Parts: sequence; C-alpha cells; structure tokens
Amino acid sequence: MTHLLPIFPDVEEPFIIAGPCSAESRQQVLDTAHALHGCGVQIFRAGLWKPRTHPGSFEGVGAEGFSWLKQVKWETGMRVAVEVATPAHVRAALEAGISIFWIGARTTGNPFAMQEMADALSVLPEVTVLVKNPLNADIELWIGALQRIYAAGVRRLGAIHRGFSQTNTLYRNAPHWDIPIELRRRYPHLPILCDPSHMAGRNDWVEPLSQQALNMGFSGLFVEVHCNPDEALSDAKQQLTPQQFKAMVNRLTFRQNQHEDEQLEQMRRLIDECDQELIDVLKRRLNIAAEIGRHKRSNKMPVVQASRYNQVLNERIEWAIRQGIDGQFMRAIMQLVHDEAVKVQLSNE
Repeated sequence: MTHLLPIFPDVEEPFIIAGPCSAESRQQVLDTAHALHGCGVQIFRAGLWKPRTHPGSFEGVGAEGFSWLKQVKWETGMRVAVEVATPAHVRAALEAGISIFWIGARTTGNPFAMQEMADALSVLPEVTVLVKNPLNADIELWIGALQRIYAAGVRRLGAIHRGFSQTNTLYRNAPHWDIPIELRRRYPHLPILCDPSHMAGRNDWVEPLSQQALNMGFSGLFVEVHCNPDEALSDAKQQLTPQQFKAMVNRLTFRQNQHEDEQLEQMRRLIDECDQELIDVLKRRLNIAAEIGRHKRSNKMPVVQASRYNQVLNERIEWAIRQGIDGQFMRAIMQLVHDEAVKVQLSNE
C-alpha cells in the first residue's frame, strides 16, 4: 500500500465523519444531518444495513434510505458515507451515487467476504473505502483486509480503529492502542480514523477517547450522532445528540502537524541518542553474560540460578522505583533482558 491518494482531498485533517448509527426515517436523517451541517461537519454517515446478532431485531431500512441520503446531499452539500457488507450493497450504493464506504468489523474478519467486497469495488476504484478493524485484536487480519481492497485498485483507502471485543474491560471494545500504532508504523501514509462511539459503548466516554486519539495523531474521528438517541433503534447508549457533539468538538484540542515542529524534532533526536546508548549498554551486558556462560560451563554450573535471578530482579525494581520508574515496567524489561542473557549463555554450550 505504497501509492495511496488522499481519502478526502478537499477536507483538512483531522477529518470528522458523523451521523446516526442507523438511518431510521427520513425525518430522523434530515434532522440529524442539518444539525451536523450547522456544526461544520462535511461528511455524514448513516448505516442502511445493520449486522445484528439476533434475527428479528432492527437490521436497517436497506435501499429505501438512499433517497434520504440523496436529500441530505441536496439540502446540505455534505457528502454521505454508508456501510457495505456484501457485493449487492456495493452495487446498490454505487447506483445511488454513493462514493464513500466503510466496511464493518464483522466483515473485515472474514477473508472470503473481504475478497468479494474487493472484487465488487474494483469496478469503480476512485471510491473512498474505510476498513474497520476486525472484532479480535489481530493486526494481520486487519492488514490483509486492507491489502485486498488495495489490490482491487482502490487508492483512496483508510482504516477505522473501533476497538476490539474483549471481556473484563471498562469499554464496549477495548482500545488496544498498540495495534493501530503498529499499523501506522508499517503504513505511515495510511489514514487512520478513530471510532470512539463503538469503543466507548456509552456517550460520556466518547469525548475522552476522541481526545486521546487526536493526541496520538489519528487522522480523524468517526462519531455516532443522533437527533434523539433515547429513541434510537440501535446503539442508543453510545450516540451523542448534535448539541453534545458540538460542545465536544469545541472542547477538543486539535494538535498541529507534528512533522513541522522543529522543537519536537530536536527532542526526538535526543531520544535517538538515548536509544543508541541503551543499545550500547545492552550489548555490553550480553557480552558479559556470554563470559559468565563460559565460566559456568567450564565449572559445570547450571545456566539458570533462581536465587540470583530473584535477587537481581527485585533489586533492579527497587532501583527503578527510586528513580521514579514504574516497577511493573522495570520487571517486564528485566525479564526480557534475563531471557536474552540465558539464550546467549545456552548458545555457547
């Protein structure tokens, strides 16, 4: 994914895409859209097909909603985005003049479905496609889904981080920020938006998660907003009212492009120097471990000596805490260093 185009060339980052979880009625869609347009939103989102766990629950209005979205475009000038989960959805949306799609977490996790989606999208590669992360915390599955869409010729391609399904967490979907960070490390030009609504599962946590994403340099937000969330037919608890959304946006801190900050670059150079010193020290330590290994071998001593390891581990953690370093962090570092030292000693056997 080396030749990507801007997903929204005439909209400045950070992008904010907002709208209801589901399009439920013409009035609900238009009321929400007009309110969001008044907040400066340029891209309106609404789900027409909703993948639900149990049959019989509200599964979206389907193609009927296209006329409502067209009216949103005519009356507000906003572009519109819809979720697509099957090739039939793609064809219907293209026929309706929709050119911004997102692919949901359940679809992303199915390589067969993603290939079918890629084949359907290849007929009009100038569309914009945003791919949500899969339900489980598997970066390779996410990357594979993105690669299939890219291989189909789509160049306006982005990702949406909506968190991962996990029990025993405060959130509806655990953030696991390390995964989108790794995705950006591998593909630095790939835009990544954050869906704080699905991550939070409740509307009062949407703002802090949004701010955290912006602080981490995400390309934008993908937020659920409903004109009357209490009456919403899906995801009622996590949707904001337009008034709540506007107040949130006014409070958020939108940070400048870090690549243009010379002071930041100077501090990064200091980090680079520290990392080089760390590597030099680690190399020296491993060389000493190799010498110790040879001494143990010549004296027929075991490589791992639990009492010494426990002494070192506890002592280093105490040293770290006195320096203001988190003890759990130091424990994890020392365990990794010890494991590598054991490996070096065994390699000299």
